[in-house]
Amino acid sequence: MDIIKISMIGVCGVMLGFILKGIRPEYASFITIAIGLMILGLAVGKVSYLFETLNKLKESLPIDGNYFATLIKIIGITYIGQFASSICKDAGYQAVGAQIELFCKLSVMILSMPVLLAILDTIQEFMV
Repeated sequence: MDIIKISMIGVCGVMLGFILKGIRPEYASFITIAIGLMILGLAVGKVSYLFETLNKLKESLPIDGNYFATLIKIIGITYIGQFASSICKDAGYQAVGAQIELFCKLSVMILSMPVLLAILDTIQEFMV
């Protein structure tokens, strides 16, 4: 039922944005940001469930905790970056949104390098 609530908030926000775009275009961006923040606030409960599940996995698997911390950072970067990029694109700043996406992709790649190197080391140990 949460998806229906979130969808209705989004649709109502878009309709309000269209109405305000004709009357006061400068307020349409504020409506987009407010609706986005409201939906992000409602999604916090889902994110907390994700963190609880990752903590259970970390406790049950004999894997270094740094990998889970890296995974959480990557998830955070992708969600925050997508959110910020969408707001910029909705406000008419496509170039800024694209730059945010590029920076997020590079950040995820940099964060994932230690994990990739550990996987390659493990594969190399099996081959020897």
